[in-house]
Amino acid sequence: MKDLSKALLVPPGSRIKLASIDPSDTCGYDKEAAAGHLEKNLDRLSVLQYLLYAEAARSVLVVLQGIDAGGKDGAIRDVMTGLNPQGVKVTSFKVPEGAEKRHDYLWRIHRALPEFGQLGIFNRSHYEDVLVVRVHNLVPKDVWSQRYDQINAFERMLAENGTRVVKFLLYIDKEEQARRFNQRIEDKTKNWKFSTADVKEREYWDDYIAAYQDMLRRCSTHHAPWYVIPANKKWFRNLALSQILRAELENMNLKFPKPTADLSGIHFE
Repeated sequence: MKDLSKALLVPPGSRIKLASIDPSDTCGYDKEAAAGHLEKNLDRLSVLQYLLYAEAARSVLVVLQGIDAGGKDGAIRDVMTGLNPQGVKVTSFKVPEGAEKRHDYLWRIHRALPEFGQLGIFNRSHYEDVLVVRVHNLVPKDVWSQRYDQINAFERMLAENGTRVVKFLLYIDKEEQARRFNQRIEDKTKNWKFSTADVKEREYWDDYIAAYQDMLRRCSTHHAPWYVIPANKKWFRNLALSQILRAELENMNLKFPKPTADLSGIHFE
């Protein structure tokens, strides 16, 4: 079996092409075996989160990006299910409004960062400002093209100040997106998830793929790596996310803090 942390990493400086990645790839895993691995990963993530919370000296930021119906909500539900809600902060970023429009594009991002001891999850993120903004020409190219370097500097600052940034692109193909959209239309319990905007955005598929490629090429760094997760198969998506996140947390070498008092002579009757 492949080490998914290595297999799905976008190496800094690489010229990755999404067309060369199969969104249905499972890296040699089958569904039955993956279920067992996922269970072990979730159990270990619960322990690691407890250590992160107890240490309270660092934080972790998980960034989820992906085309519409890519599975961001499902990934949060399925992979983060065993974590303590007290130590998790989930933020979904929509179209900027109110005060968000009267500040720079990173202002709302900085306000939503997890505190030390927390695991933060961004459902969409600051990368919308080099994705949808680019695809729909919401700002000139000379504006959004500067943001890659600005984002890299921002994420480096976070890393140097105790926040580990881990970024996942959930990658599905156009056929899988159509299948999921049809499910939302046919299933009355999922009708609310479908928007006519989804139809319009689908027309920009190729433009989004080009924008994702540039995002990966320009912004996968040692201090804030990107991973491309083949996400046509939800079970593999969940396995890959859990395994990579587990590895990232393990690499932090988290420790319980020392007790604030000498406990050797204390005993309650």
